Amino acid sequence: MFNLKRLLPLFFIVLSCKTYSQNKQLLYGFAEIPQTLLLNPGAETNYKFHAGLPLLSGFSSEFGATGFTITDLFTIDNRSINNKVSEVLNKLTAKDHIKFNTQIEILNAGFRFNDKNYVSFGFYQEIDAIIYIPKDPLNLIIEGNTGYLNKNFDVSQILFKADALGVLHFGVTRQVSDKFTFGARFKMYSSALNIESSKNSGTFTTVNGSDNMYIHYLDNVNVNVKTSGLVANDEYVDTLKTYLANTFLGSNIGIGIDVGFTSHLSDQLEFTGSILDLGFIKHKKNSKNLFIKGSYKFEGIKFGYNPDNSINYWNDLEEDFTEKVPNGDNQDSYISWRPTKLNTSLKYSFGQKRSKYCYDNSYKAFYRNAIGVQLYSIFRPLTSQWALTGFFEKSFTEKLHAKVTYTLDDYSFYNIGAGFSAQIGKLNFYGMIDNIVQFSDIASANSVSLQLGINIIFN
Repeated sequence: MFNLKRLLPLFFIVLSCKTYSQNKQLLYGFAEIPQTLLLNPGAETNYKFHAGLPLLSGFSSEFGATGFTITDLFTIDNRSINNKVSEVLNKLTAKDHIKFNTQIEILNAGFRFNDKNYVSFGFYQEIDAIIYIPKDPLNLIIEGNTGYLNKNFDVSQILFKADALGVLHFGVTRQVSDKFTFGARFKMYSSALNIESSKNSGTFTTVNGSDNMYIHYLDNVNVNVKTSGLVANDEYVDTLKTYLANTFLGSNIGIGIDVGFTSHLSDQLEFTGSILDLGFIKHKKNSKNLFIKGSYKFEGIKFGYNPDNSINYWNDLEEDFTEKVPNGDNQDSYISWRPTKLNTSLKYSFGQKRSKYCYDNSYKAFYRNAIGVQLYSIFRPLTSQWALTGFFEKSFTEKLHAKVTYTLDDYSFYNIGAGFSAQIGKLNFYGMIDNIVQFSDIASANSVSLQLGINIIFN
């Protein structure tokens, strides 16, 4: 039996895990790190072959929330938790949200097919989730309806989506000319878990009654919750092994593409762009969907005493509600769209001009320093989210590089990040920290992130 009460705690447990957001502004355009090809398949490469160490080549983690921080709820002071929750709810809007995304690379490798083409492929596991704060429903649950007579509680604020999946990918980066490089990547998605609810509608209203104290109205309520992978054979899947197994060529498969380019407008000016995860997943097995649709008027229960005829009032109420407001669950298949992402950047290189050894035994000129801007966007269920980043890059040697960023987004106006890439022999190490200003006090931060990895690179 499908039970929403079982689903919601699992969803909020998932939300409590620390993972990372999808805007990797430190990694984007970092040519010395092979993982930049996952953000722009048209990025330029300067090596013959690369292979990431399994499970160590790419790991990142970040949590993001708007409108409140953990400190707002759990700081130690003289206020009760109820007062803190009420204060947070009062300042939140229906556009505030909690989101996270995580990817762990299982395999990442690539090789130069010829002078013009570089082939890359791999497999990674991803968790992506976003929940918009349902302010009206939360107020109703926490504070009740007595103090909100004649208020229409908006059901459409129930909006969330969570995915756990595996991604098998294959890409080709082609150098069209000395000034232009183009790339594309094909992806096959394998969904292990999907939970989502969107396009809900309706209101709940309480007014003063005549025969009873209050009258409650459900008006044109239409609520749906779709799930896939959560239930199998009418039993909840509760083993991590099952979820992990379904991330590789499981029953719910989808496809997608990435495309990107790098264009040299001049010797010192570079323009790039990419579109990622333009795709979908077809959920057709182990799906379980909840729905409620209709209107209902409830004036309370009029109890009467009859020793010869016991009446089950609550059962009668349930039957009346079910008759007038269709609800239940089904196993219908459905399509879930991936959150498409856009990147674009403009970079100006300057300073000392040096040469570096290339894969074709030639030497290529490069500048020690670069500054630029990057624009990022991701399509989400309610609205697109944007981030604007300014960055500075520094090459200390041919093997040691660093990047500093300043980002404006929904979570912070003073997000400063830093990252580096170092190659020792054939080993490439990279590490990146975002939102450095608040990293020492994570509980007060709206977002924090960490990225690191190890690759083997043959130049």
